[in-house]
Amino acid sequence: MNPPKTGMRSLLVLAALIIVTEALPSAVQLLNADAWSTWDASLTKPSWQPPGWAFGVVWPTLYLLMAVAAWLVWRRSGWRGASGALGLYGVQLVVNALWTWVYLGLQSLSGSFFWICALWLLIAATMAAFGRHSRAAALLLVPYLAWVTFAAFLSYTIWRLNA
Repeated sequence: MNPPKTGMRSLLVLAALIIVTEALPSAVQLLNADAWSTWDASLTKPSWQPPGWAFGVVWPTLYLLMAVAAWLVWRRSGWRGASGALGLYGVQLVVNALWTWVYLGLQSLSGSFFWICALWLLIAATMAAFGRHSRAAALLLVPYLAWVTFAAFLSYTIWRLNA
């Protein structure tokens, strides 16, 4: 049975998806906050790296788009009908959140590059899975994939500059 297209349940699901999608990566970042100001600050960075505030604007925006995309898939097909797509969404969200731990917690530049490459593949797979349920949902993930492409290039460059 498809979930209702409108109503309180739909809004609650949207709110839950936004909270989980925003909170999971944020929690991992908070656990590694000291390393941002110490270890990360000590690394050589390329001149074209965006300023720190840009990451604070881009990521929450991308998380919001991701949550709305997952909600559109749920609205179209429900939890059962889209279990594979929504499960893949959950996996990529966890991999996204754990990138911070690999980068800051383990302080692994090579590991964080390979981790973000795995994330890129998971995002592409999630887009394809979402596209089978909602074209709009798949399109909402395009900025996320574009940013992670840029972030992977940045990660690789930082790794090479500090090798």
